[in-house]
Amino acid sequence: MSTATQTDRHYATGKRKTAVARVYLRPGSGTILVNTRPYEQYFPRQASQLLLLQPFELVDVLGRYDVEANVAGGGLAAQADAVRFGIARALTVADAERRTPLKRAGLLTSDARKKERKKYGQPGARKRFQYSKR
Repeated sequence: MSTATQTDRHYATGKRKTAVARVYLRPGSGTILVNTRPYEQYFPRQASQLLLLQPFELVDVLGRYDVEANVAGGGLAAQADAVRFGIARALTVADAERRTPLKRAGLLTSDARKKERKKYGQPGARKRFQYSKR
């Protein structure tokens, strides 16, 4: 687990597909910045915005921490998942007692699904060229 703690600033890494999020958590007013922009502006979809708040709501600390996340790679949905995973991990670094509810909700489990590689002799990972009998 790649986590480190500095004075009142907690760090964790979240990953999903090819997206990697570096999340910094510090006590504050509840400001969430993703790549120096407010999360509502960076993630326009309502579902992605609710996803980011899920760890905070689960442990009843919504509005008590400021989040600064740097995220790269993947698409917007994978980036939102990576940030959520990073927030959940950073919350456990800040207070180890939060681990149990976050783990039960499945927020501390990495989603290992990745894109399957293309195979030779096929047009894609699973699709095959049309079989011709004659």
